[in-house]
Amino acid sequence: MEHGHYSALAGAYAAHRAGYADAVAGRVLAAACAAANKPAQELEVADVGAGTGIWSRVLARAGCRVRAVEPNDAMREAGASDPANGSIRWHGGRAEATELAARSCDLVTMASAFHWTEFEAALAEFARVLRPHGVFAALWNTRIVDESPLLAEIEAELRRRVPHYVPRSSGRSAFCDSLSERLRACGRFALVETCEGRHVEAQSRERYLGIWRSVNDVRVQAGEQTFADFLEWLAWRLRDVPRIEAPYLTRCWIAHLST
Repeated sequence: MEHGHYSALAGAYAAHRAGYADAVAGRVLAAACAAANKPAQELEVADVGAGTGIWSRVLARAGCRVRAVEPNDAMREAGASDPANGSIRWHGGRAEATELAARSCDLVTMASAFHWTEFEAALAEFARVLRPHGVFAALWNTRIVDESPLLAEIEAELRRRVPHYVPRSSGRSAFCDSLSERLRACGRFALVETCEGRHVEAQSRERYLGIWRSVNDVRVQAGEQTFADFLEWLAWRLRDVPRIEAPYLTRCWIAHLST
């Protein structure tokens, strides 16, 4: 699967990407705390494929001891240099080879990234670094477009220009359609549960455009010129729109390690 060039997107990621639903963060932490029998402040967490730290910050603000594992140098450097990420420890590494010690984590997470991995190799690595009764959580943000005429129009224009577009970095992707079954079938987890939460972000025109500039799967599938043309159209369409109410659905899979 083509990943695209994340190095060029690090600045836009850090400045503009949307966050995740608070309800989902609460459920992930509750599951990990119950499994480890310890409070959030004592949880050792690895956020793998951390990007610039959007989800890592959520965990750190809850008091967790967070290690952000990110293979892309530019993304990792943007995250490490952000003052908002002050307590987070940053490491190079991949889902398939985190370079973390065995049984060093109570919780491993991947936010909008698990679909890029070599599935079995990543799960084997997570099972290695998790402690007994550890928890793995994979989550994605999904744009909700059908409740807003403006957002529906933008989505329709995107699909007109990129008719073959297939969402990959989404909780409604083909990868996620079978994720529960694949996690159960791999034999590493005693329980797999799902949860979701909705949130709305009020975004300025500039931030909304910045979010689109930071996307990767659309860019790769559209090609640079078609994507640039779409961004030009989008800026024109929003020329008189100062603020966008952007709803998101965070979908999450929580898997409890077998012992």
